[in-house]
Amino acid sequence: MNAIEIRNLSKSFRGMYAVDHLNMTVPLGSIYGFIGENGSGKSTTQKLICGHLVKDEGEIKLFGKDYTDPGVRARVGALIESAGCFPNSSVYQNLRMQALNLNLADPDKEINRVLDIVRMTDSANIKFKSCSLGMKQRIGIAMALLGDPLLLILDEPINGLDTDGMRIMREILIDITLKYGCTVLISSHLLGELEKIATHYGIIRGGKMIAEISAKDMEKRARVFVSLKTKNLNGACEVLKQKFGNVRIEGEFIRVYDVESSEDIVKHLLENGHVVSQIEKNKVGLEEYYIELMSKKEEK
Repeated sequence: MNAIEIRNLSKSFRGMYAVDHLNMTVPLGSIYGFIGENGSGKSTTQKLICGHLVKDEGEIKLFGKDYTDPGVRARVGALIESAGCFPNSSVYQNLRMQALNLNLADPDKEINRVLDIVRMTDSANIKFKSCSLGMKQRIGIAMALLGDPLLLILDEPINGLDTDGMRIMREILIDITLKYGCTVLISSHLLGELEKIATHYGIIRGGKMIAEISAKDMEKRARVFVSLKTKNLNGACEVLKQKFGNVRIEGEFIRVYDVESSEDIVKHLLENGHVVSQIEKNKVGLEEYYIELMSKKEEK
């Protein structure tokens, strides 16, 4: 059973598709990174799943049931756009209002539970308006976690955070899945950060799903390249192209693709009068996979 199964989902505004016959599968217990350009349909898809918008056609199933099933809806938490808190009320008061709105049996116990998850137990009495951006994002997640959902839908929760804020957010999201068995659907433009936590990816463009891949499968198919630096990048690049073929300059580095031995590269450059000042072996990551996929679609 999957947490989310979407088939031929469509939503249009003024005759233009925002989501265009989308197919999507989010495995149970996964952190699913939802990736795409601005206006690609990510937020619209998330709002459709949450029931904030009415679909034109298609099917949405959550945990094997129709997404309108009341029992299923009760187990979905979401943070889309902002937390919607009262600025002059404390963190605890805002959470309590939401807990009462959800008619939770023991609101105080549940509030303390979610505050602990988002590392904000010591900040419960701070007014919302005095919280940092990172704290506000965590409060929003805490609100979404009230009622112990099985599925958490997050729209750009790490954008705009500083390094420490992103680290804390990563830890929280991993805890949510590993400790509490919650599936997370998260959209973000920060692909480097997403790559550190996501177990699966869905790449959307123009309202259509153009690729779904697991992190494990992407790791297996990732191309290896050697990244190096020399004084004369253009000259060294031409020398390497003659022997190794797939070579290009990226910023201040030369990349040599699909080569096992970096020593052969260094030796060949030395024989041709080029000294290597820096060298390392890498794999093509999520960002490069995404850019490559986008460029292929543009060519078509």
